[in-house]
Amino acid sequence: MELWQYDATDLARLIRTGRASATEAVDSVFSRLHKVNPAINAVVRIMEPEARAAAETADAARARGHALPPLHGVPVTIKINVDMAGSPTDNGVIPLKDFVAKEDSPVVANLKHAGAIIIGRTNAPAFSMRIFSDNALHGRTLNPLDPTVTPGGSSGGAGAATATGIGCIAHGNDIGGSVRIPAYCNGVVGLRTGFARIPSYNATAANAGRPIGAVLMAVQGPHTRTVRDARLALEVMARGDRRDWRWNDVPMRGAPPARPIKVALVPEFPGCKTHPAQAAAVRQAGKHLQAAGYVVEEILPPDLERGIELWHAIIATESHAGLWPNMQKMGDPDGIAAMRAWLDVFKPVDLATYMGALTEREGMLFRWMTFLQQWPLVILPTLADLPPKQVSDTTVEGQTAIFDSMRPALIAPLLGLPGLAVPVGRSGKLRTGVQVMAMRNREDLCLDAGEVIEAAEGVVVPVDPATA
Repeated sequence: MELWQYDATDLARLIRTGRASATEAVDSVFSRLHKVNPAINAVVRIMEPEARAAAETADAARARGHALPPLHGVPVTIKINVDMAGSPTDNGVIPLKDFVAKEDSPVVANLKHAGAIIIGRTNAPAFSMRIFSDNALHGRTLNPLDPTVTPGGSSGGAGAATATGIGCIAHGNDIGGSVRIPAYCNGVVGLRTGFARIPSYNATAANAGRPIGAVLMAVQGPHTRTVRDARLALEVMARGDRRDWRWNDVPMRGAPPARPIKVALVPEFPGCKTHPAQAAAVRQAGKHLQAAGYVVEEILPPDLERGIELWHAIIATESHAGLWPNMQKMGDPDGIAAMRAWLDVFKPVDLATYMGALTEREGMLFRWMTFLQQWPLVILPTLADLPPKQVSDTTVEGQTAIFDSMRPALIAPLLGLPGLAVPVGRSGKLRTGVQVMAMRNREDLCLDAGEVIEAAEGVVVPVDPATA
């Protein structure tokens, strides 16, 4: 087995015990990158000289007998929308192509502190605002399982890189599904962390601040090929950074819930048509958990349909006021068309309605916290439908269908809850998949359940890019 095929946990062990070097690991991953990346365009800024220098430093540290951090020598990737010192935070926008950051964002600093070696930056749509990772600056990322459909967004480059073996861990972020949707589309594992779990801060944008909906809903998280790597990446990424006032210093494992753990299944999300393969994936995940001793029942959590309306009222209104003018000024034609279609379907609301939506959101949170006391886990489809065809969001009809499919993905960000996307089953060339949700700060419960599902379904292995 070649080094690029290992997950982060095993590769770190090989390097720590001297059975492989960081230089060998980086060489292997770059060999893989140069073979498959031209076919999918997942990594759009390749950092080969920097990574090779970091690997040499890592090997020298081991030779001197230094204590080694948990990801020592492990190759990882970073999305193009967070700050990394010496690299542009371009977010897929041509006028920002030289917008070079002077310091690392917390998630980048934490990965470096853990010994990870950054091999490149992964693609996203302009301003990270579509589920298609396509922009005028870097071009289009293709799904390695089926290039005719989206690799997801906005962290589509991260998901595609992970699926093809370009690095063990790929950083992403999520305000409406942007970690979980690419994980689903590419058939890998993706962890959307809960509110305040991983510190998040971009010095390049700090003075401007962010609207309250984005503050409450946007989080960082990893893409991996194994659930244990998602757990390891979470522990590394969640290291404290007081630049983010929200960061919450809580244990990685919470108090044991009452046993047996009860799981609420939502195979068909209300208000839209759920593809039969996705509904079957949810039920299959329930069977895996039931076989492991969980108590599983199909039951609806509170306010699902109203929650979708609240997400749009908050995020569409904030985006119309802040991002939409910048998109019109600096975005690419498809990004502009997609955002216009979204705002035509889900129109921004007035101030009173916006404030009312934020207030109602808190009431919904209280009801969900009561529900999660009884049902600590909720399993839904990641998307209600199969991944959409490339560039199908630039019309009102196309965007309506996509946001119908996205309905299950919007609840976790609305409420600031963690969600773990795990592959379950197949549909043709594609993997189907579910998301496992839990209470805030209970990523451990999601990961525990994810490991049960993974044990039954099999561990994800890297794929070669498919042809249309």
